[in-house]
Amino acid sequence: MRQSEIFTKILREAPKDELSINAQLLIRAGFVDKLMAGVYSYLPLGLLVFKKIENIIREEINNIGGQEVLLPVLHPKALWEKTGRWQHEEMFRLKNREEKEFSLGWTHEEIVTPLVKNFVNSYKDLPVYVYQIQDKFRDELRSKSGLLRGREFVMKDLYSFHADEKDLDSYYEKVKIAYFKIFERCGLGKDTFLTLASGGTFSKYSHEFQTITPAGEDEIYLCPKCNLGINKEIIQEEKNQCPECGNKKLEIRKSIEVGNIFKLKDKYTKVFDFKFKDKEGQEKIVMMGCYGIGLGRLMGTIVEAHNDTRGMIWPEEVAPFKVHLIKIGESLEVKSLAEKIYQDLQKQGIEVLYDDRENKTAGEKFAEADLIGIPLRMVVSEKTLKLDSVEMKKRTEEEIKLIKINDLPQFLN
Repeated sequence: MRQSEIFTKILREAPKDELSINAQLLIRAGFVDKLMAGVYSYLPLGLLVFKKIENIIREEINNIGGQEVLLPVLHPKALWEKTGRWQHEEMFRLKNREEKEFSLGWTHEEIVTPLVKNFVNSYKDLPVYVYQIQDKFRDELRSKSGLLRGREFVMKDLYSFHADEKDLDSYYEKVKIAYFKIFERCGLGKDTFLTLASGGTFSKYSHEFQTITPAGEDEIYLCPKCNLGINKEIIQEEKNQCPECGNKKLEIRKSIEVGNIFKLKDKYTKVFDFKFKDKEGQEKIVMMGCYGIGLGRLMGTIVEAHNDTRGMIWPEEVAPFKVHLIKIGESLEVKSLAEKIYQDLQKQGIEVLYDDRENKTAGEKFAEADLIGIPLRMVVSEKTLKLDSVEMKKRTEEEIKLIKINDLPQFLN
């Protein structure tokens, strides 16, 4: 992509009404635009990152048997009345011209459970794992912290259906592993911990995945012995100690919740009379689990965890581009070489943002490159041209290297 063709512009200063680092940097760098509190537009650079995150999630969930669907956002009132959640405080409710009532989906248990019931009759039809990557709408009172807490956002919600609790437990462990793979690939692996949370009325525990960061909205008690977190809402129930090893020397850390998983068991399948016939022909209730990751929240967390005073530092697998090619100088030789490198990189399948703009100084280009945070900066200038080289610098390092033009393919590979 040529930077001169991007319709968005870099802002010199962060918006005064945004306090979170992720909102300040993402808006300044032209990745997102704020429409209103809790609602953001994803701009070209931001959407590239968003799609990278989406594809990572899709790959890992497909690897554990997930089948992708796309469920409606507009829901009939009757399904929510059936589960007693029609008056939920976070729900957006509306009426059509005939005065019929509907809701905008803030979660999809009420939709997916009767859907899967239509296709499952026997134990031979189980287990089933379905997921979607879909818009959610929540009337969030604390709509703040940029992408970390929104009124409209995209979530991956996975639902699993099982013949018994043993099979549910087995799949639950597979999801844990898949989630850690997702967070590792997104650059959050070393700072993300499995955290015990309340299981509500259907299980002793549910589990959150919490990423440690000073910008965190949550607070967890982290056991350094077994790397297990305990949600502050249940720490007193656990007698202020780790339930796994009994360690009482826990570290209080600020964190951001980037995922959660629940064993719903028969909470929703019983309401919808979702049964199957076992090998003996006896009817049994289906067991169920649900597993969520907010894509925008994950993107915002990556920014909170990977930044410095100059801007964002994208982990390689989610970066909008792998290389930021910058042209300094207006001579025909510099333009020709930069253009050739740009075309060669694209032919090699290397994602590149080419700063071909002629109305910016070298200092402005470098400052904007640091703000955007692409992993590798490559500079072509009169100085490098004389040395038959290009200037290379990783966003995570201060060292600048000169690489011979003929050695570029080997260096990049």
